[in-house]
Parts: sequence; C-alpha cells; structure tokens
Amino acid sequence: MNNTELNFKKEKSRQGETFLTKSANYLSTWSHKYVPDAFVIAVLLTLFVFLIAFFMNPTKPQEIVKSWGDGFWTYLAFTMQMVLLMVTGMTLASVPFMNRALQSIAKLANSPQKAYILTFLISALAYYINWGLAVVVGAIMAKEVAMKNPKAHFPLLVAAAYAPTALYSAGLSSSIGLTIATEDHFLVDVMGVIPTSETIFSASTIIIFLSLLITLPIVIVLIAPKNNIVSLNPNQFTNQTIDKPSRQNLTLAEKLEWTPFLGIILGSIGTFYCVFEFINGSSLDLNIINIFFLSLGLLLHGSLNNFAQGFKEATQSISPIILQFPFYAGIIAVLGSSGLGAGIIEWMASIASTETFDIFTYWSAGLVNLLAPSGGGQWALQGPLQVPAGLKLGVDPATIAMAVGWGDAWTNLIQPFWALPLLGVLGLKIKDIMGYCFILCIWVGIVTSVLMLFLY
Repeated sequence: MNNTELNFKKEKSRQGETFLTKSANYLSTWSHKYVPDAFVIAVLLTLFVFLIAFFMNPTKPQEIVKSWGDGFWTYLAFTMQMVLLMVTGMTLASVPFMNRALQSIAKLANSPQKAYILTFLISALAYYINWGLAVVVGAIMAKEVAMKNPKAHFPLLVAAAYAPTALYSAGLSSSIGLTIATEDHFLVDVMGVIPTSETIFSASTIIIFLSLLITLPIVIVLIAPKNNIVSLNPNQFTNQTIDKPSRQNLTLAEKLEWTPFLGIILGSIGTFYCVFEFINGSSLDLNIINIFFLSLGLLLHGSLNNFAQGFKEATQSISPIILQFPFYAGIIAVLGSSGLGAGIIEWMASIASTETFDIFTYWSAGLVNLLAPSGGGQWALQGPLQVPAGLKLGVDPATIAMAVGWGDAWTNLIQPFWALPLLGVLGLKIKDIMGYCFILCIWVGIVTSVLMLFLY
C-alpha cells in the first residue's frame, strides 16, 4: 500500500466521523500537548491559590503560609485510607477465582461500544453503593474489559470507568446527604436535620441521576475514536507467581508462610467484625471497606505468602496518591483562611434570585471543587455561607445541600484529584483521559443545570 492510498483512507475515515468524535479527538490531542502531569497541576493550583490569597490579604502573608503548612497534613489519615483501599482491593481482585469472575463479566463486552457501556454501568453501580468501592471496581473493570477487547480505545475505557464520579452525590455514600441527616451535624442549628428522603432519595435527585445514567454512556459511545485506537498491552498486568516449595522440604517457618490456616482465622475475624458493625448501624465508610477487603483477601488467597505477594504487586501504582493528596489539603486550608473560597461563594449568591439560587449554588460548587476537591471539606467551607443566604430567599435547604453535592461531583470529571487512584493502577496520565472527560463534564453541566431549573 502506497502513501497516497493510506492518506486517502485516513481522510475518508475522518469524513465519516461525527462532530462529537472530531471534538473528542481534537481535545484529546490538545490535552496531550498542553495538559501536564497531575502533580504539576497540583503544584500550579497551589501557587495560583497562594497568589490570589496574598493579593486578597497583602498584610497577612505569614498567616496564609502557616495555614497551608498546618493544613498540609489534614488528609494524612484519608491518604492512608485511599492507599489501603486501592492495595487491598487490587489484592482481592488477584485471587484466582475473583479474577476469573471479572474476566467472565468482561467477556460480555464483545464490541467496543459494549465495552464502553459495560465499563460505565458496572462502575456506576459501584459508585452508587460506595464511591470508595467504585475506585477499585472501575480500575479492575477497565483493565479486564480492555484485555478482552483490543478494539476498544483504552483511554476512553478509563474515562468511562471514571465518568460515574459525576453521580456519586446521589449515591448511598453521599458525604453531604449523609452529613446533614445526622442529628449533631455542624449546621443543625441553621437548617435542622434533613432526612435522606429529601436529599439522595428525593424524586428530583433520582430523576437527575437516571438522566445522567442513561445519557452519559450514549455520549461516551458517540465520542469514541474511529482511528488511532490505543489498546492495552496484555503483558502490562501479568501477575508474578511464587512457586510453593515441596511439602517434604518445608521448614517450620515456611509452613507458617504457606498454610491457609492463619489467613482463614484472621480473615474470618475481620469479616465477622465488618458484618457485626454493619448490622449494628455503622455506615459503609472507608475503614469498614478496607478491613473487609483485607479480610476477604486473607481468606481467599490460600496463604499469607500469596496474600503478601499480591499486596506487594498492588503497591506499585499508589505513589501519586501519597505524593499529591497533601498538596490539595494545603490548598483547601488556604482557601478557608484567605477568604478566597468564601468570596467565590458569596459573589455567586449575591447575583442569584429565589428561582436561580440552586443553579448558582451548583455552579459555584463546581468552581470551588476545582480548587478544593473534597465533598466533606467543600460542604464545611460552602455550607455555612450558602445555607443562610438561601434561607433568606426562601430556598429549601435540602435542595441547597444537593446543589452543592451535584456541583462537587460535576467538576470531579476535570479535576485530577479523584482520578489519581484509577490512573495510578492503570498506568495512565491525566492527559490521556482529559479530552474525553472535558466533553462529559460539559454534558453533565448542561443536563444537571436544565433539570435543576425545573425540579428545584
């Protein structure tokens, strides 16, 4: 085949692409050229927030720097929770029969279109149950589906696994919805206790959730590239195995390493603890999930040696979490101490009316989330300002809270913070998926804004 024929076929293929596909290709190319590594983004955001904070408080530079340093380690416990979530989840997934089960599900994706839809829906189901669980499930599904379907564009598969992060605020682990449903939450004197029937289980929330659940996979299929497909290298995730020594040659120490007895005992204790806590009303938080994953891994791996090997292999991809999460903790601290976060929120609230207050709350939450990507942390920053302003206009506090939650989840699509675990496990960079996530972010913003105008 000569160059003329090759160029003609490429041009012909381009002419058959949809507007969305061309837009996605353009944004993907642009992202690869101009979107830096996620760590660079975290540093740039830190410097940007510092610059604005110093401009707003020119007489208090020492206080701003101190707030950053004091807040730098605020997420230390959370960082360790996320590290353990990824490592224990991937270790559990490496159990042979778990691996086979996931591969069986992945076989259902026998075309690129089905690959994108299946990855999105499985990840969305996990996000609805618990966002922490979804981080692991999304990574595993994207990997397994990509290995079974080399014609699917791997970066878009990863974007499809990450896209349901926009739905998390309507799920069972919605940090804001669950917070304001507790009797002693920090805004109880202002807004009272708001039951989940008025927030995550309300008709308006369910309508928005289902609308995004149905339309997002359609958009993902429409933006799928037709050319230059990047498939997953199947050798990238080959698990190393340790040959068990012959039973006749085992020393006492080796018998302890290879016996399934110790793992079964400890794993059973941990599993019993999780079941007991859940039955007695404990929420499905990161600590419970981590102990549960750890316990099941100990139960199912067959020996402590097998479990330790799986754990070791899983730890190779979590360095971005350890490195970058403290920087975002520092950013959130500066936003609070400098008044920058409050300024954004108050400006949005000042130009809103009773009818548009929730939409402006949604937009301001999306903007603040780009700098402070934490649902709980953002509610602590935005709630005390947004709720009193909305109540003065007669706005329902339940819709205010959900507007903040939807806004927080919305711009997660273009904020590297929550994508780090997924990208770390799958060996990609934020620029590999940003072009696709940007289009999905636009779609989510339009759909949610329009529906909120009629429903809230």
